[in-house]
Formats: sequence, C-alpha cells, structure tokens
Amino acid sequence: MSAVLDRRAYAELATSAVPAREAFAYWREMICATFVRLTAEPVTDGRFRGRIEHIPVGDLELSAVVAGSQHVRRTRSLIAQGNEEYLLASIQLQGSGRLEQDALTATLSPGDMAFYDSTRPYTLHFDDPFHQLVVQVPKRELMLGDTRRMTARVLGRGTPGGVVATFFTSLFDVAREDPQQSAVLLPHAIGLLSAAASFGCRTEPTPDATHALARERVLDFLRRNLADPRLDAATVAKACNVSRRTLYRMFGDEGVAARLRRMRIEHAKAMLLHHPERPVGAVGLACGFDSESGFHRAFRAAAGKTPGEYRQARHAR
Repeated sequence: MSAVLDRRAYAELATSAVPAREAFAYWREMICATFVRLTAEPVTDGRFRGRIEHIPVGDLELSAVVAGSQHVRRTRSLIAQGNEEYLLASIQLQGSGRLEQDALTATLSPGDMAFYDSTRPYTLHFDDPFHQLVVQVPKRELMLGDTRRMTARVLGRGTPGGVVATFFTSLFDVAREDPQQSAVLLPHAIGLLSAAASFGCRTEPTPDATHALARERVLDFLRRNLADPRLDAATVAKACNVSRRTLYRMFGDEGVAARLRRMRIEHAKAMLLHHPERPVGAVGLACGFDSESGFHRAFRAAAGKTPGEYRQARHAR
C-alpha cells in the first residue's frame, strides 16, 4: 500500500493501515506525501506507530503528527529531486524535538515553535514519542528572502512565537470543525507567520504583521478569560497594552463586545455537546454569562435555538 494524499483536501493517514512489518516504510511514504521528500530511521526496534491528520487552509497546510521516536532528514540529494520551496514551522504539543539546520540546533518543548526551510538540508530528532503541529506554507506567500536568520531558533512562551503557536493550534481545531470559518482566518494566519518570522530574524515586522500579532494577543486574552462576566473593553485594552481606540480598530464594525459574545457562544456550543451531563445554566456560567436567562437570550439570538434545543438536535443526528 502506498501513502497517497491530496494536499488540497482533508486527509488522515496512519500506520495502522498496514501490517506491523511494513509500518515504518509506510511512514516514510506518509511524511513525503504530506511534507517534502524526506528520509527517516526509527530510533528503537519494535512496532512503530504514527498518524498524520492533514488539513489545508488556503495555501497553508496544517498537519498534526503523532508518532514514535525517529530521526528525519532532508538531504541535498532529496532537495535536488524536486522544486518544493516551503517554510515550515513545527509547534511542539507533547514530548520534545530537536531541529538542526544551518549548523544551529533548536530544542523544542511543549508550546515552543521553530521554523525550517525546505530548500536547505535539515534534520529532525525525536528520541521519544511526540505530538507536533506542523505549519507549511509556500515561501512565495511570505515574500521571504534569505531565511537563515530565522530557522532553527526556538520561539517559546512569552514571545510572539508563543502567541502564534497558540493561534495555529486553535486554527487547526477550527479547520477540522468548520473549514469555511477557517478560510476567513487565512489572512490573519499569514500575517502572524510573517510576524513570527520577523521576530526570529530579529528584524522589524511589517505594519500588517504587527497588527496581526497585536490582534491575536487580544483574541488569546479573550479566549483565556471569556468565563469572567466582568470582562469589558477597558479591561482587555489594559491587559493587552493597547488603547481602546486601537482595540476598536482591530475589530471594526463588530466591536469587542460582539466578538466576545460570539466566542462565548461558540465555547458554549462545544460544552453543550461534549458535556451532555452538565446543566444548561452551568454551561452559561462557565462561558461568562451572568444569568441563565441572559445565556438563553444570547444563544437563541445567535443560533436560532435555545441551548437545550441545540444540544438535543445535535445529539439526535
């Protein structure tokens, strides 16, 4: 069996599809089909397991990789066999990884991110099982010149890289559930990648990239604090170190309050489905609504159903 992947469509590949003795050979085909031409070797003997969930978002490709220990290499001879010119970013979700390119080494822990360039040799080391999200984009989309100053450098928590990593992890979840909504986020995704790349180069990001990064900081703050019913524009502006005028410019006609309400409703939808034992009123409180009646009104206005009706209709499918 050969690993075949349409890069323009959702796909899931797993070594469980082949006999154990063929698992790693199949894995090599999987990573070549998903990313670029690569070679790989297992670190330990025994059964190898690996799975890739691939989701395209415009010209971006997002791939969640869960696999056993291995060493992966992109060699000069493999580069010469094709014309793939991609910038890739690995976001470590579980376990650890080591990226080597241009005589530099980036050791990634959960929450860290690092770039690498498909036009130059690189090596990925995973000494233990791991989980990564890999973001892949054609270099032409970012209009990059020499990437040597940005590759194999750890962009961790507390840096723009941490904000970007959180955004792409959320984008992957959105793209899995609602491809149409994820397409709307594509311009922000490109802007955030550009901002992270600029930070990796220690250069001044473009105004668009700076705006995208500031906007994502605000959205990340809203996501983390949406359960607080006292959250308002003044609190958000102060916490994110922006003026209220800047905050309103970020969200245009929708406004901060409307965006926050929409995020609360989306979070409530997920809770209603994934926690069927939880009372509707408790879901509303957990999503930042200060009363059950207010939650019902807001939910009906957004979804056309009461929370209870929404839960019942989705579980009836």
